[in-house]
Amino acid sequence: MSSSLEKASAPAQLRRIVIEPVSRVEGHGKVTILLDDQRRVHQVRLHIVEFRGFERFIQGRPYWEVPVMVQRLCGICPVSHHLAASKALDGVVGARTLTPTAEKVRRLMHYGQILQSHALHFFHLASPDLLFGFDSDPARRNVVGVLAAHPDLARQGILLRKFGQEIICVTAGKRVHGTGSVPGGVNKSVSRAERDELRRPLGDVLGWAEGAVQLVTDLYERDRARWDRFGAARAGFLSLVGQGGALDLYDGVLRARDQDGNILFDGVAPEQYQERIKENVRSWSYMKFPFLAALGPEAGSYKVGPLARLQNCDFIDTPRAEAARQRFVAGGIIHAPLAYHRARLIELLHAAEVIERLLADDDLSGDRLVTSGPRASSGVGILEAPRGTLIHHYDVAANDLVTMCNLIVSTTHNNGAMHEAIREVARQELDGREPTEGLLNHIEVAIRAFDPCLSCATHALGKMALFVEVLDAGGAPVAQLSRSGS
Repeated sequence: MSSSLEKASAPAQLRRIVIEPVSRVEGHGKVTILLDDQRRVHQVRLHIVEFRGFERFIQGRPYWEVPVMVQRLCGICPVSHHLAASKALDGVVGARTLTPTAEKVRRLMHYGQILQSHALHFFHLASPDLLFGFDSDPARRNVVGVLAAHPDLARQGILLRKFGQEIICVTAGKRVHGTGSVPGGVNKSVSRAERDELRRPLGDVLGWAEGAVQLVTDLYERDRARWDRFGAARAGFLSLVGQGGALDLYDGVLRARDQDGNILFDGVAPEQYQERIKENVRSWSYMKFPFLAALGPEAGSYKVGPLARLQNCDFIDTPRAEAARQRFVAGGIIHAPLAYHRARLIELLHAAEVIERLLADDDLSGDRLVTSGPRASSGVGILEAPRGTLIHHYDVAANDLVTMCNLIVSTTHNNGAMHEAIREVARQELDGREPTEGLLNHIEVAIRAFDPCLSCATHALGKMALFVEVLDAGGAPVAQLSRSGS
């Protein structure tokens, strides 16, 4: 998607403003803004300034190590990488259909991850902006400020996240970087005693989730004009959908819509993702820029994650969340980034309902954990991580070693749309005005709405740019070495 801010002919002298680091997100990034002497915005870019080379150093490792290794990409969404890698390697070991126990234990693990991640993002990272205002005092505009001003709300957010982490601990073995999912299934079931213990707080969890949906709805209703306008850049939508077009965060087929909501493709198997999604690179970021092949690199940016999923699916198969979704989509296609918060909390409620259903299922306590079949040399696993569609693709040689790894993570999918959103905010909020801390926070508010995981999203093509400087004991430079990234 093109941008007038990016294509404007810049005068010789431009004022450069840097937001570094972008706060209250996972990972490290910065934003650069170029202004002329009339304070007109000429360029806005989100730079991803860290690099992780998982696609390369996974190569040569035994395939069974991969589900545990790749989750080290991130401490916030390790379960998503753990399960996506397992799903990809199910194909390699010939596990076309998992046992009921393995399927449901994995789903429970995944929906626990969805619940804890959505609670973390909204209550800890996003709510300070929404409760206190984008321009409020930064000393108050943080989770400590929320704890002081809204202690009951903060407590509920903490306990919601704790509940999700306890589910992960039971299903994966520990809260962060567990080992419960393996190629072909799982390595443990959930005992009846564990299920009973997890079911005890469900009444409170469902009540808190419904309260969170009502809270964010009330915040929207108080300032609808701004929520509908802020950073509203048009883009397509991509997600998995399940049976009959249902919202399914663990499995399904790919569906995409254009920016007007028209279906571009549907029923695409995970193995065919490369036919529908292409990737570009930019010299100023380690994050790729995917696009829908049918629309091309200029018009093919798209959104993933809660805002895309709730508009891409036909229904949610849990009643409370579906009632909330119906109200959410009643006004037509939504592109404004702040709507991610509303959609995210509807998904949090859905996750709580799915968890309630799964914990009542005796298949969770079965003893058939793993299956296998004829081997294959390649596997693709796709699921809906909290932040959006997550793709893992591996090739494995006959000696069981990985020969190729390709990852397209949620934040990478959102890259083009996220850039357009922050450029739109710059047009609306900054153009012609003297930047202040509060106004610059508006850019960060738009970024945070996407809940980006910058650690997960970093990739590179070709050589990395490198600058090395040697300093003496007094801090004076004595030698320098640089290498171009081209």
